[in-house]
Amino acid sequence: MESEPVIVIHGGAWAIPDSLVASSLAGVQAAAQAGWKILSSGGSAVDAVEATIVVLENDPTFDAGTGSVLTTDGTVEMDAIIMEGENLNLGAVACLGNVKNPIRVARLVMEKTDHTLLVGQGALEFAKEIGVPTISTESLATPAGWAELERFKTYNKAVRGNFSERQGYGKLSGHDTVGCVALDKRGLLACGTSTGGITGKRCGRVGDSPLVGCGAYADKTAGAVSCTGHGESISKVCLARRILENCEQGIESEEAIQHGLSFMRRRVGNAGGAVCIDRKGNPGIGFNTARMAWAAIVRNKATSGINPGDMICFSE
Repeated sequence: MESEPVIVIHGGAWAIPDSLVASSLAGVQAAAQAGWKILSSGGSAVDAVEATIVVLENDPTFDAGTGSVLTTDGTVEMDAIIMEGENLNLGAVACLGNVKNPIRVARLVMEKTDHTLLVGQGALEFAKEIGVPTISTESLATPAGWAELERFKTYNKAVRGNFSERQGYGKLSGHDTVGCVALDKRGLLACGTSTGGITGKRCGRVGDSPLVGCGAYADKTAGAVSCTGHGESISKVCLARRILENCEQGIESEEAIQHGLSFMRRRVGNAGGAVCIDRKGNPGIGFNTARMAWAAIVRNKATSGINPGDMICFSE
C-alpha cells in the first residue's frame, strides 16, 4: 500500500533576530517545496532530503554551505550527515571546507565508500577524487559571517547565547544547523542535517550534526529525526536517538521531541529543537529556544513557522 509522503524541515533553533525572520521563513518554505516536488512525483526520501538541504545550503540566511560561520582562524569547517531508515545506511563528513554542498559529499560517502564518516583533509580529498568542485572560503562566508567573527575576537567569547531558553535568551547573534526528515510513497524514511558550526569555534571542533544518533537518525522501526541547537549538549545526550526511543515506546513524534528536549535541559542545561516523522508517518516539530524556522508539507497542506505556536500556511 502506498504511503502518504511527508516532509518536515528546520532552519535552526536559536534567537533568530527580527531582521532574519522573513528570509528564514522564505528559505525553509522554498526548501520544503523542493523536497515535496520529489516526493509527490514518487521520488525517494533520500533524494528529497538531499535536495531540500542543498536549497538551504545555497541560501546565505542559514549556517550551512554558503553562509557558514567562521572558525577562530577565519576558515570554514562544515559538517553534514544523511541517513536512510531501511538498512541504516549513512554517510557523514566533518570539518569539511571548500565545497558548496557538504550534504552531497555526505551522500557520496554513504554510497561510494565502506565508511560512515570522513573528516577534514581526508573528506576534502575524497570529494576531489569523485569530482566534486572545490571553491574558496570567501565564497562560503558572508560579510555578516566575517563581522560576527570580528565581534567574537573583540569579546573573546564564542557565540553560544543564542541557544539558551526562551526566557532571557542570549542577545548574541549567530546562526544554526539546517535539517530535513522525509517519508516517501514507498514508506521509506530518511533524514539529513548540515551545519557550519558556531562562530569562533576552534579548528577541528565537531558538534552534534554529523554524529549518528546525535544530530540525526533514521530507523524504519521508529522514525526519522534531525536536531538543531547547542552541539555539545545534543551530543552528550544523543538527542536524535533519544527522541526515536520515545517513538519506539509509542509516543507520537511531537511529544517525543518535547520529552527529548526536556531531558537535555534537565541533564546538561541547554536548549535546541528537532523535526521528526515517526514510523506511523506523524510529523513533529519542537523547540525550546526563542525561535526555530521550520516548514512541513503533509497531504498537500504546506505550513511553516518561526515563533512558538506559529502555523503559517504557504502554497506548495
